[in-house]
Amino acid sequence: MNENPHVRAQRLLAESTVEGVRDADAAWLREHLACCSDCEREDAKARELLYALRSVPVRVPRDLATRTQLRLRLREQELSRAANGSLWLWLVTAASWLLGVFSAPLVWRVFSWMGSSLGVPKLALEMGFVLWWTVPALVAVGVVLHQRQLSAGTKGN
Repeated sequence: MNENPHVRAQRLLAESTVEGVRDADAAWLREHLACCSDCEREDAKARELLYALRSVPVRVPRDLATRTQLRLRLREQELSRAANGSLWLWLVTAASWLLGVFSAPLVWRVFSWMGSSLGVPKLALEMGFVLWWTVPALVAVGVVLHQRQLSAGTKGN
């Protein structure tokens, strides 16, 4: 790749300041700075600016590290609780689906028997059967959404 030597020098200067460069790149940069006064002047300005920035005093509270560690531990516990709650929700949902699938024929027989005994129309039986499975699911969704809203309100305070 044929890169402009000045652009390459600027890129290598930035990299050497932040993360370091390979020995071959460092040697090329030294040679280029020795023969290019513009890039050498740019390097000197950058070093001067960096020195000035490092000499600016920054006041940090003494307990900053301790407070940060405490907040991280609390966040980790919060995420762990959320993951455990989510796992239980998935397990209960899976169990509910399995019970629903295996008990559907029995529930339909009960609905059919009640319908024939009470003289309920077939459409009403079918609607009752559908509601038998959807109402508990809708209630569960409402509970989950309510819990999320409560936890979001707690986090906002």
